[in-house]
Amino acid sequence: MEFRIADTFTDSLARLSAPDQKAVKTSAFDLQTNPQNPGLQLHRIENSKDRNFWSVRVNRDIRIIVHKTEASMLLAYVDHHDRAYAWAERRRIEAHPKTGAVQIVEVRERVEELPLFTPRESAGATSPFSRLSDDELLSIGAPADWLADIRAASEDGFLELAPRLPAEAAEALLQYATTGLLARPAPAPADPYAHPDALRRFRVVENIEELAQALDAPWDKWAVFLHPSQRDLVERDYSGPARVAGSAGTGKSVVAVHRAVRLARASVHARVLLATFSDPLAAALERKVRLLAGADAGLLSRIRVASLPVIAAELFELAHGHRPHVATPDRLARALEKATEAAEGAVNANFLRSEWTHVVDAWQVADCAAYLAVPRLGRKNRLGSKQRERLWPIFAAARKSLETRGFHTWPGVFSAVTRHYAERTEKPFTHVVVDEAQDLGVPELRFVAAVASAGENGLFFAGDLGQRIFQQPFSWGALGVDIRGRSSCLKVNYRTSHQIRRAADRLLPKEIRDVDGVAEARGGTVSVFNGAEPRVLVAPDAAAEIDAVAAFLMEALASGVDANEIGVFTRRPEELSRARAAVDAAGCEPMELSERGDDPGERISIGVMHLAKGLEFKAVAVMACDDEILPLQSRIDSVADEVELEDVYETERQLLYVAATRARDRLLISGVTPGSEFLRDFTSERGAAS
Repeated sequence: MEFRIADTFTDSLARLSAPDQKAVKTSAFDLQTNPQNPGLQLHRIENSKDRNFWSVRVNRDIRIIVHKTEASMLLAYVDHHDRAYAWAERRRIEAHPKTGAVQIVEVRERVEELPLFTPRESAGATSPFSRLSDDELLSIGAPADWLADIRAASEDGFLELAPRLPAEAAEALLQYATTGLLARPAPAPADPYAHPDALRRFRVVENIEELAQALDAPWDKWAVFLHPSQRDLVERDYSGPARVAGSAGTGKSVVAVHRAVRLARASVHARVLLATFSDPLAAALERKVRLLAGADAGLLSRIRVASLPVIAAELFELAHGHRPHVATPDRLARALEKATEAAEGAVNANFLRSEWTHVVDAWQVADCAAYLAVPRLGRKNRLGSKQRERLWPIFAAARKSLETRGFHTWPGVFSAVTRHYAERTEKPFTHVVVDEAQDLGVPELRFVAAVASAGENGLFFAGDLGQRIFQQPFSWGALGVDIRGRSSCLKVNYRTSHQIRRAADRLLPKEIRDVDGVAEARGGTVSVFNGAEPRVLVAPDAAAEIDAVAAFLMEALASGVDANEIGVFTRRPEELSRARAAVDAAGCEPMELSERGDDPGERISIGVMHLAKGLEFKAVAVMACDDEILPLQSRIDSVADEVELEDVYETERQLLYVAATRARDRLLISGVTPGSEFLRDFTSERGAAS
C-alpha cells in the first residue's frame, strides 16, 4: 500500500497548536507503520459523497482525515472534530476526467454560501471567462460542477472563487484574465498521481524519515511540494550556463535550493556550491538545504552554502596561503584622494570614484593599454585616449598604495582566485548554483565561471532583474557566460497576495532586458491567493507616522499574526529609530535583522531595506519613505553622469519593490510629507505589469 501526504494536510497541521501538532505526528507515524492498528479508531465519513474518506482519532477533539483505498492511504486533512468532518463532507478526491490528474475538489452543491456567483451579481462587470467553452475549461482542470460559476464571475469576483478551485485551474484562469492566453495541458499519464499537477499536491512518503521531514516544518511546503514549472527547472539538464528569472515570490530560491540538493544527490563525487551575495541570505539558504536534505549527512557534506565573499576568501587562502586583507571604503577613498593630489589639472572626485568602482577595479584593469581598450558600457562620459592616459596614473598610484600596504579590494580577491583556477582542469566545484544572481558584478561572474566545472549543469543562476539593487548592468555574454536559449521565467507567485503584487509591480516596467538582450517579461505573473489592499500613508510629521505604523502593527497582531511574522524596514540605519518607536508603541520588542537567527522569538524584525532581500513576513511596514531619503539624495549627489543617475533611480525604485514584496498579506508604506516620489507610482498605474 502506498502512503501519501497532501498539501492540504500540511496546511491544516500548521494551524494547530504545538501540543496538537505533536500528537498528530505521533498518530501519523502509527498510521504509516500499521494502518490496521485498532487503536487508531478509523471511522468512515458517512455524510461524504466520497466513500473513501475516513477519520482517525488523535485525541478527544483532533481528527485526521484520510483517503483510503485498497492501493493507498492518503493523509488529507486534520482539524478539530467538527471542522475535520465538515471538510471531508464537502470534498471528493478523484482523477479529473479531462486532464487525468488527481484532484481534491470542493463539492459545489455542498458549499453553504450558495449561490456564490450569478450573472446578476456580476452585472456591470464583464466576466473574462464567459466565452470559454466547457472543453476549454475542462482542459485546464476546472471541475465540471464549477464551470457555470467560473463563467459568471467577474475578474474581481474570481479572486474570491479561486481558492475553491484546484490550483492548476485557478492559476490558468488568472493567467488567461491577465494575458488572454489559455495554458496548454500536460499529457495525461497512466498513473493519475504521476501527473505534474498531482505531484504538486500529493507526495509518496516511503518511510518514517520522509514523513518526519514533511511534518516537522509544515509551513515550508516548498520542501515537499513543487509547482510543475519549478520541478521542471530542478530536474532539467543544461549543456551550458542557465538562468531562471521571475518576479518576487515566484520561487526562484526554491528552485535554486532543490537544484543544488538534486545535483549533490546525483553523485557521491559531486561538489556543489550554493552561493549568494550576502551572509544573512547564505544562512537562510543553508537552513533550507538542511531542511531538504534531512538527516543525510553524506548529502550535506557535498553541498557548500556560502556568500560569494566568504567562499572567495577561503579559496584565496587555499591558493596563496593566507587570508586576503581587504581595504575598507574609507581607505580606498584616501588612496584615490592622495593619488589625485599629484595629478595634473582638476579631476571630479565623484567621477573618479565611479570610474574606479565600475571600470578600473571591476574589470581589474592592469595597465594603461588595458584601460585604453576596456569597454565602458553604460558610461555616458566618452573618454578619449588622451583623457584615459591622463587618468591612468591616478588609478595606478592608488592601486600601488594599497598593494604596498598589503591590501586588496574585493574585485581583486575575486580576480586572484579566478586567475588561479581559470587554466586548471580540476575545479573546486562540479556545480555552482547562484541565488540573487542579478546582483553579480563583473569580478563575481568571472569568479563563479572559473571555479565551476565546464561540463553539464556546471552553472545555474536564479535572479530577478527587477530586484537589482547593487550592481550596474553589464554583458554576461562578453564574459563567456551565455544563457541565451537557456533562460526561463517563473510566473506563479506564492508569497505575495494578488493586491500587493499588483501594486508593487507598478514600480517596474512590464519588461526588463539585460545587456545581452535576454528579456524578463513581468506581465502574466499571477498570485495564488487574495488579500487586503496595501496602504500608502503620507503623515504630517514623524510622530504621526509612528502612531499610524503602531496602529497597523497592533491590527496585524490582533488578527492573529505573530510578532515574528512582522517586518518593519527603512531605507537607512538613521531612520531605524522611527521603526523602533513604532514597534515599542505597539507593545512589542524590536529585533534587528542582522541579529535574526533560526528562532526570532516573539519580536518584530526591523532593518534596512537591503537586508530584507530573501525574507518574507505576513505583515510588513516600510517606513520613512520621505523625500530625499527614497531615492537617497546622497547617492544622487555623488553620480558622475546622467547614465549613472538613471541607474541610481532604477536601483532605488527596485529597492522599494524588494521591501514591499517581502509582505504576504498586509503592507503599509509610509513617509513624512511630501513623501517619496515613488509613492505616487505605487498608487497609480504607470504601465507596469498587472
